This record gives sequence, C-alpha cells and structure tokens, in this order.
Amino acid sequence: MDSIIVRGNGALSGQIPIAGAKNACLTLMPATLLSDEPLTLTNAPRLSDIRTMSELLRSLGAEVASMQDGQVLALSSHKLSSTRAEYDIVRKMRASILVLGPLLAREGHAQVSLPGGCAIGARPVDLHLRALEAMGAEMELKDGYVHAKAPGGLKGGIVEFPFVSVGATENALMAATLAKGTTVLKNAAREPEIVDLAQCLRRMGAQIDGEGTSEITVQGVDRLGGATHPVVTDRIELGTYMLAPAICGGEVECLGGRIDLVGAFCEKLDAAGISVEETPIGLKVSRKNGRVRAVDVTTEPFPGFPTDLQAQMMALLCTAEGTSVLEEKIFENRFMHAPELMRMGAKIDVHGGTATVTGVERLKGAPVMATDLRASVSLILAGLAAEGETIVNRVYHLDRGYERVEEKLGNVGAHIERVSGK
Repeated sequence: MDSIIVRGNGALSGQIPIAGAKNACLTLMPATLLSDEPLTLTNAPRLSDIRTMSELLRSLGAEVASMQDGQVLALSSHKLSSTRAEYDIVRKMRASILVLGPLLAREGHAQVSLPGGCAIGARPVDLHLRALEAMGAEMELKDGYVHAKAPGGLKGGIVEFPFVSVGATENALMAATLAKGTTVLKNAAREPEIVDLAQCLRRMGAQIDGEGTSEITVQGVDRLGGATHPVVTDRIELGTYMLAPAICGGEVECLGGRIDLVGAFCEKLDAAGISVEETPIGLKVSRKNGRVRAVDVTTEPFPGFPTDLQAQMMALLCTAEGTSVLEEKIFENRFMHAPELMRMGAKIDVHGGTATVTGVERLKGAPVMATDLRASVSLILAGLAAEGETIVNRVYHLDRGYERVEEKLGNVGAHIERVSGK
C-alpha cells in the first residue's frame, strides 16, 4: 500500500493547474445513459473514481473511451445491454447511485446495488428514491439492491427535498429530462456541479430552468441527443491547493481558479490573513503578513463553506494564532483526521459535530494514517508546514479525488514523494 512522504521546507512558489471537478464529472458521465447519441466530456480529471464510473457504465453496455491522456472522455450508450448495476462495482463508490435516474427514465426499469465509498457518514439513498417516486416510479429494496420500475414511463411532478442533497438533486434532474410533463425540484441543491450538469443536459436538448437556485423546473422531452461539454473546474481541488501557500508561505497561482466557485471559502481565508487575487488565468494566493489568524468555520450547502474543505482548513488553523471553532453540519463522523493531526502536535478538542482548534507555533512530522479522501490531503498539507518528515499512510483514498498530487506540489517547491507499498 502506497505512502506519501512530506518534508516541511518553507515557502512555495509557482503555478498549479486545477483539474476538472471529480464530483461534476461523476454526474455528467451517467448522463450518457439518457441518449443513444455520443456524449464527449473535455477537461475530465484523471482519477480512480472516474475509472470506476467508466467500469460501471461499460457493465451496462455503454462505450467509454479515454483520450488525450485521460482528459477527454468519449461516451456512447446507443445500445444498452443491462439495467442492473452490480454490487462488485457499485460498492467502490457512492456516486454509482447516479445511474438509477437515467436508467429508469430511458428504460423504465433498473436494479442498482446500494452504494459504498468513504466512511464519513450514512448518506442514505432515501432522498433519491423519494424523488423518483414523486415522478411515478415504484421502488423496492430487496437483497441489497434498489429495484425500480416505471412501466408507463416517468411523469412530471413536484419533488420537494426535506433537506438539500446534491446527489438526489442530480438524480432527479437527469430523470426529469425524459419524464412526461413538467417536474419542479424544490429545495434543490445549488452547487456549481448542479449548474454544470444542467448546462450539459441543455446541450443534449433538455429544457431546464432555474439551476443555481433552490427551485429547478424541467419540461420533459421525448429524447435527448449528443453533446460536447467541458467539465467545470474542481472547486475542492482549487481550495485545497489555495491552502498550500497559506500554510507554508510563498505565492502560488491556481490556474483555472474562479472566485465564484469558492466565495465563502475565500471570505474565511481573508479573515485568516490570506490574500486571494484574481488574475487573467486563475487565482493567486499568498499569506499577507506574519502568522495566520484563527477563524470560526461552519460547513453548509453551497454557497456556504464546503464540507469537502473542512479537513484542509483545519490543517491551516492548527498553526493559527488563537482558537478556532469548526462546526460540521453536513456529515457526521467527519473529524477522523483530528487525531492524526494531534499526532503531529496539533491541539484539537472534538465534541460531536464541533472541533475546537488552538493554534500552535509549529507542527512536527510524524507517521499518520489517512481515513478518507479529504483527510488524506489535509495531512499532506499539514506535513508541508511541519518540522521534519511526515509519512501519510493508506493514501489510496487520495487517488480517488486528486490527480498527480506529488507532481503538482513538487512543481511549486514542496518536498514530497510517493513510496510504493510492498
């Protein structure tokens, strides 16, 4: 099993290209199931989760070709051979549930295994099922599979989510494009990935209005066509690499970065004493003066502070001047990185969904263990600013969400290397 070795060595300088969004791409790929014409995605990230989704789509009969070093995905579902998403593939990744809506909308029936993924919370699929039931689907949970059918096709309806769910909004949005009549999604997620999906579906011929707001209206059409669509910039990778010079000092330009993708995050960086400057090609980040200041953070659905940047932000605040309080409101059990940061000398007190972080002058390198995707990279960031050597073990999570992290950080002056396990 691979490990990442990081040696703290001071300020960083240079440019880091930001990839297309993992979470957006994993949603866009199942959209191919809605049409018998080709869908081409550009600016695709090169990640293990993308390979897993490709494997799942191929198991259903779709064709998936990776071109230009993996940055272009050519997909075609002109002839599906199956509507059953098997456990052996689905268990690897929670996003697999996103094939349910498209399969049901196009074929009128589907069987999808209950999904797996990082152990950071329950993330139940009931919101997905309720949304599809509001469009006339019949659902049954049996032997670990969702058995769904809509014999007469899906029908437009009112879908009101009891709380904001990105995945359920995406599944319902895709299904609604081929439903008969009008579907209204209320209390819908507003994330940039939702907007990106709607733009792609519109290119395929869907009639959608209101994406980016809490109410999305979809007028169903008889069929969708093909399209070419660029995957939106990954705002989580962007935020992660923006934190590198904030933690280490120096100045790094994140190529392709946009303020509108990380507005609430940038507000917290500014309060902590980090400068973020828009450039013609991205965002330039540097520490203003002296030690970072403590700030309080509460995770919220977009446009609030992203839960997927909470672990990385905690790494920054471990060496801030003062005491910070981080409140996690999206997922339970998402402070598993805290004990590992404490192994490096951080002072963190966790009570339920709240972590209190008292900054220390300097972290110290130590062997630590990654517990999930974002925890992995938070430990790497902490290692960049720590005295001595930090060994991050179990980094297989990392490859699910960050492409070539050693190369990107190494190119701006970090001392970082991957060591292959035996």
